[in-house]
Amino acid sequence: MPQSADYPLLFTVDKPADIRTFSATQLNQLANELRSYIVHSVAETGGHLGASLGTIELTVALHYVFNTPDDRIVWDVGHQTYGHKILTGRRDRMNSMRMKGGLAGFPKRSESEYDTFGVGHSSTSISAALGMALAARLKNESRKAIAVIGDGALTAGMAFEALNNAGDERANLLVILNDNNMSISPNVGALNKYLTRILSSRTYSGARENGKRILRHLPPVMELAKRTEEHMKGMVTPATMFEELGFNYLGPVDGHDLPNMINVLKKIQLMEGPLLLHAVTRKGKGYSFAEQDALALHAVTPFDPSLGPVKKKPAVAPKPTYTQVFGDWLCDAAERDNRVVGITPAMREGSGLVEFEKRFPQRYFDVGIAEQHSVTLAAGLACEGMKPVVAIYSTFMQRAYDQIVHDVAIQNLPVLFAVDRAGIVGADGPTHAGSYDYSFMRCLPNMVVMAPADENECRQMLQTGLTLNGPSAVRYPRGSGPGVAVDKQAGVLPVGVGAVVREGSDLAILAFGSMVSVALGVAEKLGATVANMRFIAPVDEQLITQLAKRHRCLITLEENTISGGAGSAVNECLARLAITQPVLNIGLPDGYNEQGERGELLAECELDEDGVLRQIKHYLADHIDAPDNVGQKDLLASH
Repeated sequence: MPQSADYPLLFTVDKPADIRTFSATQLNQLANELRSYIVHSVAETGGHLGASLGTIELTVALHYVFNTPDDRIVWDVGHQTYGHKILTGRRDRMNSMRMKGGLAGFPKRSESEYDTFGVGHSSTSISAALGMALAARLKNESRKAIAVIGDGALTAGMAFEALNNAGDERANLLVILNDNNMSISPNVGALNKYLTRILSSRTYSGARENGKRILRHLPPVMELAKRTEEHMKGMVTPATMFEELGFNYLGPVDGHDLPNMINVLKKIQLMEGPLLLHAVTRKGKGYSFAEQDALALHAVTPFDPSLGPVKKKPAVAPKPTYTQVFGDWLCDAAERDNRVVGITPAMREGSGLVEFEKRFPQRYFDVGIAEQHSVTLAAGLACEGMKPVVAIYSTFMQRAYDQIVHDVAIQNLPVLFAVDRAGIVGADGPTHAGSYDYSFMRCLPNMVVMAPADENECRQMLQTGLTLNGPSAVRYPRGSGPGVAVDKQAGVLPVGVGAVVREGSDLAILAFGSMVSVALGVAEKLGATVANMRFIAPVDEQLITQLAKRHRCLITLEENTISGGAGSAVNECLARLAITQPVLNIGLPDGYNEQGERGELLAECELDEDGVLRQIKHYLADHIDAPDNVGQKDLLASH
């Protein structure tokens, strides 16, 4: 970790109050030290880099001017909060960022009183800060509520819902629009193009201020100029849009001009009602590698700060990730069928759509951070005979659940969901875990839900979904699979049919998706049968019946919450068929998994081989081999 000798001013700061006596020169030095500290600490641990470098001056100014934590700052998403964490007493723990037992990658209420709202998904800050502002009004408390939101997050409908409500409520709310022309991928959409005009409006801003100084001595002309300005400024700034929503619009201001940011915030501190400050910043500011490639340095693994992140060529060709398998399949499918279109809510790179956009730009739709819209857009395309494929992370799919139910499933429209990052995800913690999609998808009539055991099966399932006349979902984990070669000529799978992949006796493990490889390892030690169930909806009732008849105990294994998950589907099948068979459901525990490496978290959840074996042995000892289970075979002893 960086040493105190290299950061003489920063290491005197343990809380925001410590900086409120600093001079202007010291504040600039603090900003420089803070930027360097972030580069070197992230170089050691990995994490989100570019966004935090772009908000250094804004962070210092906010904590200098406002009385935090009494004044509430709500950061949107949280990628940009590393400076905030360092100034609020967590400097010496930055080497634990996003690690098991360490600092969370995003603001988290249980971690610090300065983290006023837990975040992870975009576009929630204005709603939360408005709630805090209204609570202050109801309690007759004098405090400020501040939402810091990026222009990428402003593409989401939820942000506009909050803006609309805030303007109507006339609450004492400050919204700071951090305009860096980026979310994770470059921003898209008409709103982004509108805000981008600001970059060419500096002349207008300067002329306006000069004009005010001259005309204030000529009151009648000044009044005329004010009325004229109301019409003119809407042509070159977003002021009209926000002011029509009831906000007093201020800006744009240079978000890296620390003295000016402080002066502006001090004036705002004295103002009441809904305010919107438009700050123009640069993602990766102050670190040349991040400025040159903000996308690549949004999130990084450990690197040498003097060289910047360097992609290392692997000695052996790596196994393709599930994301890559999906991206390759989608390009091939679009080549064969001109009705295939790809849709993403602002996750082009993460979802594997870069090549698809290059090859089929007319059939590629990045809708911005607008998951709800992405699903209903797909529904509209499906109504007209197209074959829409929505590439979406499991954790973000939750945000569009009503549209999946109302606009896709009820109408039985052929929309295929490629659900990435399912199950345990890792360092981003509980806000990004894909723990619930089995449960909330399989309960929908008309929905076919599949989970591949390997890379080749993933491709087969995607092709299967594309052939169906109703909605379907293929869910797969982050990273690589077991390394099975992909056969591009492999055919589609029969819907609702699983397969026995290992014959055994006494015990049958019914495994879903990523857990098939774990089940095979466990079965080798127990002599158990393993079934690759493949389908969560419809579940293979015939295979379940056969396995129940041939085995004394069934174990279901899934990387999803047990409540309502794949194991529940098996239980419901057995109950429906009046089959009374001991069943052990193994899956994600009833709770939220904190950040850590995927392997660490699987072990913590007892979903690695040792953990699954341990759970099975305990179940057999407690429920099958217990003394009151007269007549039961001693399964545990036999294995």
